[in-house]
Amino acid sequence: MRDLLTAGLTALDLDPAAADKLARYAELLLEKNKVMNLTAITAPRDVATLHLLDCAALAAQLDLSGKRVIDVGTGAGFPGMVLAILTPDARFTLLDSLGKRVDWLRETCDDMGLSRVTCVHARAEEFAGEHRQAYDMATSRAVAALPLLSELALPLVKVGGCFLAMKSVDSDAEIDSARGAIGQLGGKIEAIRDYTIPGTDVTHRVVIIRKVKDTPPQFPRSWARMKKAPLK
Repeated sequence: MRDLLTAGLTALDLDPAAADKLARYAELLLEKNKVMNLTAITAPRDVATLHLLDCAALAAQLDLSGKRVIDVGTGAGFPGMVLAILTPDARFTLLDSLGKRVDWLRETCDDMGLSRVTCVHARAEEFAGEHRQAYDMATSRAVAALPLLSELALPLVKVGGCFLAMKSVDSDAEIDSARGAIGQLGGKIEAIRDYTIPGTDVTHRVVIIRKVKDTPPQFPRSWARMKKAPLK
């Protein structure tokens, strides 16, 4: 796995020396996955490419150095943990609503010496109440429609900052349907970038949403309200 990660990081113009730490993270992930459902992808090569190098591609899109970043719905740490390993001078908050996952992420950060990573057990719409517009960047690889993700993430981002949403390349209709919601939340789609994961023929997409004005105070709404009446 290390050789594959080294080659992939080199292809992304990222530090190949991070391959060892990424491989350690994968080792801890697969070990814990034997007793907790963290990932359906378990073949080491696929973990390296479809998880680690896919997330690493975000670090090649924008400079995260020195930034304060929150990963919304981090799950097993994607993309937040990968980005933290690749950008040790940034500060990361890994946010998830499932306590057991957050406990494991804390253990993993301790094991790997990632002292600039904070793992938080909370719902994003509630966390935003005390951390409004506190972050330079937000990321999400969560499986939710872009209007919902934007309402969860953009209230957390400072004006001038951005939200990076990882999506599939067949998300054109979803992106178009989210433009009105993004505008209401103070954002504007700045770029849509497709990339091929190194070592594969798989192409994924990152939607870069710039925060251009304050998010109105009524957002985010409750999760139930968001799902019942998504912004348009």
